[in-house]
Amino acid sequence: MKAADLRNKSEAELATELTENYKEQFKLRMQQAAGQLSRPSEVKRVRREIARIKTVLSEKQVAGK
Repeated sequence: MKAADLRNKSEAELATELTENYKEQFKLRMQQAAGQLSRPSEVKRVRREIARIKTVLSEKQVAGK
């Protein structure tokens, strides 16, 4: 998802999406450790998505102060 789409969401929605991405990242790490990861690029995608969400959350917190 693009950062512009994330900026239109509320902080609560972003927090739930962040939690879902952390869960997905954990599953991918476990698959990678077991040697069952079919698409290694998914790890990179999820990591970047987490970074995007965290950036937008911090922008919203700074703007709210």
